[in-house]
Amino acid sequence: MRRPFIAGNWKMNLNRAEAVALAEGLKQAAAAVDYADIAVCPSFVYIDAVAQALKGSNVGVGAQDCYFEGNGAFTGEVSVEMLKDIGCTYVILGHSERRHIIGESSELTNKKLKAVLAAGLIPILCIGEMLEQREAGATDDVNAEQFFGSLAGLTSDDMKKVVIAYEPVWAIGTGKVATPEQAQEVHAKVRQLIEFRFGKDVADAVRIQYGGSMKPGNAAELLAQADIDGGLIGGAALKVDSFMGIIEAAKTTEL
Repeated sequence: MRRPFIAGNWKMNLNRAEAVALAEGLKQAAAAVDYADIAVCPSFVYIDAVAQALKGSNVGVGAQDCYFEGNGAFTGEVSVEMLKDIGCTYVILGHSERRHIIGESSELTNKKLKAVLAAGLIPILCIGEMLEQREAGATDDVNAEQFFGSLAGLTSDDMKKVVIAYEPVWAIGTGKVATPEQAQEVHAKVRQLIEFRFGKDVADAVRIQYGGSMKPGNAAELLAQADIDGGLIGGAALKVDSFMGIIEAAKTTEL
């Protein structure tokens, strides 16, 4: 049985006071949660403050990206060691907005992922197709390219430490949501990719989050699917009540 993992991606939202207040509210609201792992990923500039606010709680802290070099002349970048130094446990990599807006490749994501693992942190690797790719019947091909490209060179032991987040890009911030059956179908195929590349034991262990507009109203049905092991939450993670609604939906879910 895979332990549910609910992570909030705050993206480029909130100011410092709002981020700290949200963290403090979540620390109190989630104090009794013992059935799922929880994390929040603020903007770089607020990670330190949020980590301080969450100190001693059961809510982990992550970053939304990183660079693969340890230090040096890389203006504007943030290293994994810097993130570790201020309390990060997780790092989101290959998010659709990094791939499709910033133009990051799976090759670059792979370098970042290896740096995250080398530092002892947990990567949350995002893969997923855009609307035109889904309509063209290319969902499986797109996910396979991103999967194999981003995970090139990893061992089975490495892969056990990775979290996958399936993000149907057409369902992020649009209000559209894949049906539970559509989401489960893709999650099952991603797990097949893990088994093909790393073996059944690894495939059975790796958690695959759903990252397409999960909300309190649909979380229970999505999380009830056999291969959906949690959520990477965007807008619904920006308020304590809505984020807790999703977390609580995982309590009665048998994963």
